[in-house]
Amino acid sequence: MNDILIVEDDKTIAMGIEYALTREGFPTQVCYDFHSAKEKILNGSFLLIILDVNLPDGNGFELCKLIRKLGDTPVIFLTVNDDEVNIVMGLDLGADDYITKPFRLRELISRVNSVLRRYGRQSEVNKEIMIGNIRINPAEAKVYKNNQPIILTALEYKLLLTLTRSKGQVLSRQQILEEIWDVGGDFVNDNTLTVYIKRLREKIEDDPRKPKLILTVRGLGYKAGD
Repeated sequence: MNDILIVEDDKTIAMGIEYALTREGFPTQVCYDFHSAKEKILNGSFLLIILDVNLPDGNGFELCKLIRKLGDTPVIFLTVNDDEVNIVMGLDLGADDYITKPFRLRELISRVNSVLRRYGRQSEVNKEIMIGNIRINPAEAKVYKNNQPIILTALEYKLLLTLTRSKGQVLSRQQILEEIWDVGGDFVNDNTLTVYIKRLREKIEDDPRKPKLILTVRGLGYKAGD
């Protein structure tokens, strides 16, 4: 799995981290407590896990121990505990980095990329995406139809990437708007989203009037593929 798991009980902080990571192209999942995080860790695999130490029903150090028993998933601790004892304890448990609050989101993104480079896993996020006869190369931000390059605007590309990275899942219009907002300084609202969906279909669909790649789910939103 290429998702990054965020374990943070402060919903405002968690939302900010999720938003920043998603804009960088990292799919994310969020847990706000120890037990829901433990269940996800036991039943799934993740590209990287960001762990808060102090959780309402447990301790991030215990989750780190569990993660290390299960494998080598990279771990970054995120906490207000900036004393040396806690930092050393986290690193001794096998954490790859330790960031103290308050922090800047750009710093967190930089640390995430640094850890993934050390593990050689950044390429997993940039691997090509196929949907029908469309091939997307995120590493180069290029899109091909029948192996021929097609030109998309920055917003069209971001829209396509947002939908295809959640292939088969229905995304609400609000979810999509949050992902493509302010790309290249452009203003996007609900009405213009409809226009961009139409433009994108005209470029990637064989028959834009009968789309097969970007489907409208009435009353819910859109999804890529079946």
